Amino acid sequence: MSFEDGLAAAEAQIRGHLAKVLAGFPALPVTDAMGYAVAGGKRLRGYLVLEGARLHNVGPARAIWPACAIEAIHAYSLVHDDLPCMDDDDLRRGLPTVHRKWDEATAVLAGDALQTLGFELVARAECHDDPAVRADLALSLARASGAKGMVLGQALDMAAEQAETPLTLDQITDLQAGKTGALICWSAEAGARLARADLAPLTAYAQRLGLAFQIADDILDVEGDAAQMGKAVGKDADRGKATFVSLLGLDGAKRRAQTLVAEACDCLSVYGAEAINLQQAARFVIVRRT
Repeated sequence: MSFEDGLAAAEAQIRGHLAKVLAGFPALPVTDAMGYAVAGGKRLRGYLVLEGARLHNVGPARAIWPACAIEAIHAYSLVHDDLPCMDDDDLRRGLPTVHRKWDEATAVLAGDALQTLGFELVARAECHDDPAVRADLALSLARASGAKGMVLGQALDMAAEQAETPLTLDQITDLQAGKTGALICWSAEAGARLARADLAPLTAYAQRLGLAFQIADDILDVEGDAAQMGKAVGKDADRGKATFVSLLGLDGAKRRAQTLVAEACDCLSVYGAEAINLQQAARFVIVRRT
């Protein structure tokens, strides 16, 4: 199966499984907002879970649980990131953000519920027979999404907006390793964790992939089309934020992203031809238009 077909199949699997999970929740606005928040998107993180599991001969019946878990965590982060107290965005994926469609309180609660749902999904017995494996998934997910990972990166990003001196390239790299990279890294590692296999090749791959993904985001903020992307563009420049583009220049940022993708692909050499889809996923992150 090609990467494009695999990504589409992953999207359908994840969408269907999340719908089944959410069908068991009370029929309330907060549940509707949860479903709204997890709808759409590329599902790249969930795809990385499923493909990493396939690489380690772990079936989709198990892998779908952590795949949906990371999509729930990612959706929660976007809901909170869009709030007026943070990025104050009106659109996400071409639709009103959760706090615009409902209200701020519902958005906060929906985000909270999606965050806890992520941990519930990896803790369920269907995810793995061994409680130690489920505990490892939950512990690593907590570290990736919390104050040592994504939340740390977000906090550093908000602090940078108020700082008098723009961040250096090294500081931005460290910031994005948390804000964007941590969840991508967990996604890539999850299949190996399910199989109790060596994480090192996928960790090295994901670290480069996550940074390339963020550089591509910075490029899209300059070159992207708001209608196509479904959200505002040019906000970083309007806020005077230091980005990979502002520090490296547009061409320099593109070259850096390409180098990172090549390095990411090289990290997968231990898997041989079986890793071709993950290599294609790395190339995808710098050619996407949304």
